Amino acid sequence: MNITIQDLHKIYPGGKAALSGVDLEIENGLFGLLGPNGAGKTTLMRILVTLMEPSRGAVNIDGLDLNRDRGRIRAITGYLPQGFSTFPKLKTWEFLDYSANLAGLKGRQRSELVDKLLEQVGLFEVRDRLANKLSGGMKRRLGIAQALAGDPRILIVDEPTTGLDPEERIRFRNILSDMARGERIIILSTHIVGDISSTCKDMALLVSGRVGFKGAPAAFIEKARGFTFQITANDQELVKLKEQYPVIATLPGEKGWEVELVAEKAPGPGAREIAPSLEHAYVYFMEFLANAA
Repeated sequence: MNITIQDLHKIYPGGKAALSGVDLEIENGLFGLLGPNGAGKTTLMRILVTLMEPSRGAVNIDGLDLNRDRGRIRAITGYLPQGFSTFPKLKTWEFLDYSANLAGLKGRQRSELVDKLLEQVGLFEVRDRLANKLSGGMKRRLGIAQALAGDPRILIVDEPTTGLDPEERIRFRNILSDMARGERIIILSTHIVGDISSTCKDMALLVSGRVGFKGAPAAFIEKARGFTFQITANDQELVKLKEQYPVIATLPGEKGWEVELVAEKAPGPGAREIAPSLEHAYVYFMEFLANAA
């Protein structure tokens, strides 16, 4: 499986450009699409699942052309939108059964699939609970199950962990990792850096409708090497550091605050260079490189 995106543009009425010349190559496995709110991630996702047409550009999905083969692309694509919702009077299994019916499954095959998917996402024990009474994390898992009802070769999930507690976020990421094995592409669109660093082997950073970076998370992290520091500061020094630099973390220490920040050079005497994380790299890119990109 592969997705090739070439010179993709989306311009809304009034002239607002949501995408401006996006070029991407996406292969099997978990692919992370990272970027701030308003970067164009949701627009790109909606184009890929054929809910929106691009203004210009080309998208080829495993030999299928987005403009000519929209029906065939829909048949191999599952989608979990950010605003996923259920029907108020359907139980969890009934909602999933309805989704499987829409995917063209009938009779015993459909019933077996519903049970299998409920087990897969950890919802079998609440199968008789009203779907709209599930917790936020359970609803997201039900959303993944409905997106998988047609056994799609491409699964696209938009901001799936926003608002989830840490335990549900980890559970959700593990589910996606398990599903990414074999001949399947899973695109995870998010502004939460931890979702990318924990799951994805390949990623892209979208900034103002353009691709700022494409590659492995480790390669993105390397961009910030030499620009991440830790320094000990008292209360007054901490205030000044926050005014001058993007501060990533502040932890209480024996001599004041242990401050992690990104900067183009050491922020003062006693500053210690530290190994960057994906979060450091993201902040460094957005603060110092995004305009140049």
